[in-house]
Amino acid sequence: MKPINIILMAVLAAFCYRYVAADPKHHRKTYIVHMDRSAKPSVFFDHQEWYETSMRSISESTYMLYAYEKVMHGFSTRLTAEEAGLLEKQHGVISVQEEVIYELHTTRSPEFLGLERSDMMLYESGSGTDVIIGVVDTGVWPGSKSLHDTGFGPVPSFWRGECESGTGFNVTSCNNKLIGARSFSRAYEATYGPIDESVESKSPLDDDGHGTHTSTTAAGSAVIGASLLGFAKGKARGMAPHARLAVYKACWRGGCFGSDILAAIEKAITDGVHVLSLSIGGTLSDYPSDVVAYGSFKAASHGIFVSCSAGNSGPTPLSLSNVAPWIATVGAGTLDRDFPAYVTLGNGKKLYGVSLYSGKPLPRSMIPLVLAGKISNTTTGNLCVPGSLPQERVTGKIVFCERGLNSRAQKGMVVKAAGGLGMILANTDTFGEELVADTHLIPSSAIGQRAGDEIKRYIASDHNPTATITSGGTQLGIIPSPVLAAFSSRGPNPLTPEILKPDFIAPGVNILAGWTNKVGPTGLTEDPRRVEFNIVSGTSMSCPHVSGLAALLKEAHPEWSPAAIKSALMTTAYSTYKNGEGLKDVATGMPSTPFDHGSGQVDPVSALDPGLVYDASADDYLSFLCALNYSSASIKMFTGGSSTCRVGKNYRVEDLNYPSFSVPLMTASGEGGGSSAAKIIKYTRSLTNVGPPETYKVSISSNTRAVKIKVEPEELTFSEKNEKKVYTVTFTASSMESGTISSGRLVWSGGKYVVSSPIAFSWV
Repeated sequence: MKPINIILMAVLAAFCYRYVAADPKHHRKTYIVHMDRSAKPSVFFDHQEWYETSMRSISESTYMLYAYEKVMHGFSTRLTAEEAGLLEKQHGVISVQEEVIYELHTTRSPEFLGLERSDMMLYESGSGTDVIIGVVDTGVWPGSKSLHDTGFGPVPSFWRGECESGTGFNVTSCNNKLIGARSFSRAYEATYGPIDESVESKSPLDDDGHGTHTSTTAAGSAVIGASLLGFAKGKARGMAPHARLAVYKACWRGGCFGSDILAAIEKAITDGVHVLSLSIGGTLSDYPSDVVAYGSFKAASHGIFVSCSAGNSGPTPLSLSNVAPWIATVGAGTLDRDFPAYVTLGNGKKLYGVSLYSGKPLPRSMIPLVLAGKISNTTTGNLCVPGSLPQERVTGKIVFCERGLNSRAQKGMVVKAAGGLGMILANTDTFGEELVADTHLIPSSAIGQRAGDEIKRYIASDHNPTATITSGGTQLGIIPSPVLAAFSSRGPNPLTPEILKPDFIAPGVNILAGWTNKVGPTGLTEDPRRVEFNIVSGTSMSCPHVSGLAALLKEAHPEWSPAAIKSALMTTAYSTYKNGEGLKDVATGMPSTPFDHGSGQVDPVSALDPGLVYDASADDYLSFLCALNYSSASIKMFTGGSSTCRVGKNYRVEDLNYPSFSVPLMTASGEGGGSSAAKIIKYTRSLTNVGPPETYKVSISSNTRAVKIKVEPEELTFSEKNEKKVYTVTFTASSMESGTISSGRLVWSGGKYVVSSPIAFSWV
């Protein structure tokens, strides 16, 4: 999750961008222009000359922001709506799309994921490898201890990237660990004017902290004795500590602009990265309209593994971002670590909460406790927003606030500004029992909804309610873990319900990683503290975990495609605890479903040797797009004009070789399911052997009697490596009420290998 200044600025930027002309003088906005590469007239020397001429024929006063070659064929420019309409009619122009603004969506993680095991360590090189992780984000803090290059050899000879100089950043900021750093701001500045360098740096320097945190989560070098203000002490290291790192700054105070993101992906492809990590997302749109979708398609086509955050809009269903099948979409779960902050009430009741407050503790005596919603004269007083708390009723007291509207850390600052001594921050039903720790500047405790309700009842029943807050430091061995975070975005996939998303979950709650020296750990301007490491939560944190794990798999298996790497992570993920119970959803307290956790929690140790993989190529993904019946022009956006869908061929979404199954089904015709007509759907899959010769047998488990599942054949024998075998799954389903969901699992077992795929059913 982002610091509050970034959240507010991004929301404001998106609002202004939609409803106010970006350029009041000319009413111009930024457009991304897709060109048919094969349609270039022979009179032009190269494609850029053709792009320039096409643009100038519409407007002499405009200019080109970026010309793209790898990520797409075309350019971005500033146009009026009328000019955009005229340009779209020109020869060779496939589409003219208005730019979209996207938003930014560890000491314990390696041990929790099993990366500290001795057998796992054998797979890791003791020095720098040639695997490169590219991160598109807010930049990087070059002084971070997590970027030291001790033991790293020279930069790989195939690397074509650069280390740009600019405000607070120069060529020497890079080393044999951080081998590349670039920034992209043309689209951002085209909308908001020149960057105010008193506020943010026109360079790869990270002014926000988000980029440094994600980068070091993925690939941070080992740092002994890391902590945040004494919390989470230990050895901090990224998932792939020996991987190289390249940073592409495309996110600014006003958000992440589509043209800048495309330019960043373009350079990442050209530079030679192996893994691309994007903890960003926007409003859901179809694949040809989504910069991240078609940009990452080209990256995957060049053999680059792309990992993206699922979004922080949970627990609402259908809330996912970044759902393209060539992307690894990552949800968030917890670690087995917490930071207790106990609330003791005047009636002797002790309640559990969390906090990262490290300052002077409250006095041992009990302190008067007030309910913010009762003492405030504003309708949002219960949320402790700025200006809502009267000082005369807060001074010297602990204030009970509720989550929502403004940042959790800012609520504490509001209480402090009104003279309060401490804050209890309670969840509403939206957040349930999810506990997220923050580096408050006032003694605080974040509590679940049930504890909050209990405190409300206590305050209502006592004429002189009192409380105190005490810290419990760092606690390990939390059971159960992981649990699915309430904020983690959920399926079903709102764009292509036949593709199960998210793909899996990874640690994304209370994650310790590197931080910038430009802002304090809360991100608030009022926060004077500076830290080397920070603890942050969000799917922005879970995404780089998978990016780093993909780098480990790429190092161990350089011949594997991005799809094979994702398959290995998916088919070896786990969705039950050791006692056999399903992964818990903290939002409901019940077991989570494949629509929530995908294949489950990633298990990198097992993923290194998965036995079989579901492989896929760019051609397979093009067939998937053809199955969605996109226009020829839309398909050309992905191919660059080189090919389209074949007339007469039967393209089926169900035949994309995906490692999981999502089966949308028809609803009941009457209350309780009145229709007796069965629906039959067939899915075809292909397995590639990446292990020794082995015979695999299939097994099916299901939580519903409404669907019969048949697999043909039921046995597959592989006699050599890279051998492929095809099988078909037939689902025969009865009608159920709309909104009904259920799940199952398809498992191929052979020798020591268990290749597992979740099945998700939804009647809609």
